Amino acid sequence: MRRITVHKCEGNSLHLWWKVKNPLRTSFNFLLIYASRYSPSLSLKRLLLRTTGVRVEDGASLGLGATMDIFFPELISIGKDAIIGYNSVLLAHEFLQGEYRTGKVEIGARAMVGANCTVLPGVKVGEDATVAAMSLVNRDIPAGQAWGGIPARRLPDGGKAKQAWGGAARRLPDGGKAKGGAPTRRIMG
Repeated sequence: MRRITVHKCEGNSLHLWWKVKNPLRTSFNFLLIYASRYSPSLSLKRLLLRTTGVRVEDGASLGLGATMDIFFPELISIGKDAIIGYNSVLLAHEFLQGEYRTGKVEIGARAMVGANCTVLPGVKVGEDATVAAMSLVNRDIPAGQAWGGIPARRLPDGGKAKQAWGGAARRLPDGGKAKGGAPTRRIMG
């Protein structure tokens, strides 16, 4: 269930963005958030995002192109050792006809959000949860579960699949050997 606050207005709410948030603050947020998108340094990304109001805990990692909400970054929190994948977007607002909505976005400790995902306002991704690449997260994802799709739904394995470093990955049919003899593991499925 999304936890959002609805703010009523007349017509297209995006036309009123400058009344909702100070244009200078929004421009400042934009510059820092877009600088963080392309910074190869994870420490610098965290510093830039914290300066906008995003709560980013130590060890959190954001992939290249990951984008936070420029209007309401203070509504976003990313837990310790969480991973936000390449080109993913965390939104804390929605501008609509006749209203706009805001809601906190919480990414739990050690949660993984795959590449090219969109997380909508008012959503919590629990600790140790996994979101598959290219998913639309429009509801809470419980701790430790794996979800994916548009919209995101619990994956059929019940969330038991883990990344190779989680210790539960299966060996590949080739006997676990890749070219050059290095062991390989299947990540999901």
